Amino acid sequence: MDKKLPFVTAEQLRELCEQFATPFHLYDERGIRENARLVRKAFAWNPGFKEYFAVKATPNPSIMDILREEGCGMDCSSLTELMLCERQGITGPDIMFSSNDTPAEDFALAAKLGATINLDDITHIDFLERTIGYIPETISCRFNPGGYFEISNTIMDSPGDAKYGMTKPQMFQAYRILMEKGAKEFGIHAFLASNTTTDDYYPTLAMQLFRLAVELHEETGAHIGFINLSGGVGIPYRPDGHHPDILAIGEGVRKVYEQILVPAGMGDVKIFTEMGRFMLGPYGCLVTKCLHQKHIHKEYIGVDACACNLMRPAMYGAYHHITVAGKEDAPCDHLYDVTGGLCENNDKFAVDRWLPAICPGDILVIHDTGAHGHAMGYNYNGKLRSAEVLLCEDGSHRLIRRAETPRDYFATLDFLPFMKPLLGEYNDD
Repeated sequence: MDKKLPFVTAEQLRELCEQFATPFHLYDERGIRENARLVRKAFAWNPGFKEYFAVKATPNPSIMDILREEGCGMDCSSLTELMLCERQGITGPDIMFSSNDTPAEDFALAAKLGATINLDDITHIDFLERTIGYIPETISCRFNPGGYFEISNTIMDSPGDAKYGMTKPQMFQAYRILMEKGAKEFGIHAFLASNTTTDDYYPTLAMQLFRLAVELHEETGAHIGFINLSGGVGIPYRPDGHHPDILAIGEGVRKVYEQILVPAGMGDVKIFTEMGRFMLGPYGCLVTKCLHQKHIHKEYIGVDACACNLMRPAMYGAYHHITVAGKEDAPCDHLYDVTGGLCENNDKFAVDRWLPAICPGDILVIHDTGAHGHAMGYNYNGKLRSAEVLLCEDGSHRLIRRAETPRDYFATLDFLPFMKPLLGEYNDD
């Protein structure tokens, strides 16, 4: 198996662990910026291109600021994500709001901020109008073709089982209704597969959406202003996995664009993307320490992180590579399960994983947690969410989210009289 190394050295990790209690999530500013620039280069052929970072992947304002500086907009899916944008001065067409089963207050704030609203269902047209009193002149609709999504006869996912989007007939009906209500510029949005590492995903998806755009324009007269390819471009979690070539992906989309849209007189359509995993995944890691060794029917390494800090291995059986700091070149001759402390047997970061010999106090780096890592944290067993730290371009570091404390955990009980003494007496320091 190919070697996969962290973006941080063992020496740097030791220094960080002296300042910040483990576990914590660490992000690489340099890697984030370089990747954002590469994405922009891949789609530079389209003058209106914009990446809308999927805030749900890593909802941290410091990370959002970095991406905004690199020209990215923000893809929001909830009230609180919109609130984050509002506090940072991100408004108007720099926000794409894509939600499902959407509460009225979410639509209200999206409209207030001037976000581009992406409707998930045809019934949401009337709901949106009742909520905000009008239909925005620029609006988008989410498409679900049903069935299976295939690339080269390989099934990538099953949109027909997904709760998102409208059928093709509903798309035509929605456009006509929206035009009657004053909409002037339309977008098409679709998310048909997750974490694809093939370079063909976006071009294949684009072909479907571009053909739909031509049909919608010709049959309804609607002006299609943009087509949002959404997310779905993945990363190789395993060392020997294929890393998508974003330059080749962008070129593939360009070819389909020129084959379908340009001949139809639609060469002004803007291309949008909404990536989270590809933008951030490899540029974050979970730093944790070995607490205990356990020798029973198997060999266990117990660390101070758990599934509350990184849910994916427990929830999906997902692979995340592990490096033992300072032992990068040591032989991987010990077979371990790497576990957290939850009262759940699936609380394991690795099962039957060959690793170097690990001792209590060793620092472990769990790779590729930059997206859908800290964001998916929770508080089962009363566990507290960890801190987030940014490794800056100049080699320095700074705290970008403090770790939770017991006071945070009990905060929603502060209205109960018998809890007030505990909260009042507890000292975060």
